[in-house]
Amino acid sequence: MPEPTAMTGDRFVCAADAVADGGRGVRFDVLAGGAPATAFVIRHGGKAYAYLNRCAHVPVELDWAEGEFFESGKMYLMCATHGAVYVPSTGACAGGPCRGGRLTPVALAERDGNLYWQPDHYLRPRAD
Repeated sequence: MPEPTAMTGDRFVCAADAVADGGRGVRFDVLAGGAPATAFVIRHGGKAYAYLNRCAHVPVELDWAEGEFFESGKMYLMCATHGAVYVPSTGACAGGPCRGGRLTPVALAERDGNLYWQPDHYLRPRAD
């Protein structure tokens, strides 16, 4: 089945209702600076946010199991490798070894019941 129609440049991620508040995130493939990587979308406080799936402390993926980004209290995103925690709405480091760092945001649009990410100079779609 083809992806839902998006505005020019926007890339379909998933249906908006596939991302529950404080629940499992949805990963998607990107090129970050020309290298294959993943990004993810989560929902917190009713709003969807997307970030490059790369810890600000050491460039490793955050999720401890695929799509599991929140710590047990569902207040912060947490890096499974070193325990760095991030504010879901800003990507700013809230504690741990990421001091002063932040997650790389991915421009995201929610419309017509779907989520779309928006490529930029650093984050590009992967050629499938």
